[in-house]
Amino acid sequence: MSDAFCSTDQASAGKHRVCVTSPQSAFSYIIFENALLTTPHLYLASVEKSMKSELNPLFREAHFEPRQSTSRYIADALRSAIVEGTLLPGEPLRQDAIAKQFSVSAIPVREAFRQLDSEGWVTIEQNRGASVSLQSPDEAREIYEIRASLESLAIGIAIERHTEATLAEARELLEAAANEQDQALYVVRNEQFHMSLYAPAERPHLMELIGTMHRRGERYLRLKFGMPTFKGQSDAEHEAILNALHERDTEAAQTLVARHLLATGELVYGFLHDAQMQAQATQPKKRRRPSTSRSD
Repeated sequence: MSDAFCSTDQASAGKHRVCVTSPQSAFSYIIFENALLTTPHLYLASVEKSMKSELNPLFREAHFEPRQSTSRYIADALRSAIVEGTLLPGEPLRQDAIAKQFSVSAIPVREAFRQLDSEGWVTIEQNRGASVSLQSPDEAREIYEIRASLESLAIGIAIERHTEATLAEARELLEAAANEQDQALYVVRNEQFHMSLYAPAERPHLMELIGTMHRRGERYLRLKFGMPTFKGQSDAEHEAILNALHERDTEAAQTLVARHLLATGELVYGFLHDAQMQAQATQPKKRRRPSTSRSD
């Protein structure tokens, strides 16, 4: 594990040392590693302090807000745990247990569940509670179809409003994403690059919708990291989109953005669909009991 952020609990007998690759990762370890459950408040304070250091420039880039509400802390922790596989698809989320681990009431936990439900990370069912949402090929494809429509619209509005300064900023973000090897940070940098393409449009509601779809698609985007050609292909497509912006070619920019996102959706759809088919094929078939006939 990378030593991007480290914290030591001096109060516990074991003096556990925590090293995580992103700010959000810290909170998943606080909740779900048994050795850390005794003093979560100390970890929150110490990790927050270390992340504020000038030696940690990633603090700003990860959009970490130390003053955010308790429900937001919990939502970030659960989201990170889902992304990193600490919590698996379909796994139930015990409200009382999480509340106890954070030393809070059930109210902020319920708020965190509702937030994650709105983002697609958690499913809330009446009389059954909350659980980690299952990964769906159809959902993955639909998310990227929606993104293609929204982001092609946004770039079409933004293209004539870009300046040399905004294009230079987009170039810096593209290069940062291209050079990033850490999965969690790549997701952040990738979103920053995409949003920089659309920001000059000055359409806050459109940007909010795009941001929501980015969050809903984050765990699907991470599936692509296991595909050998993903990184190079994605970087090349980003380069082509930015070149179209420089040339003020609206049609090309919109086409390239839509093609880039739709291809990602189809790639993830195929990956998940094939995985589901393989899982079904390897499941043992139930044997039929031989019918017995009784004669009088």
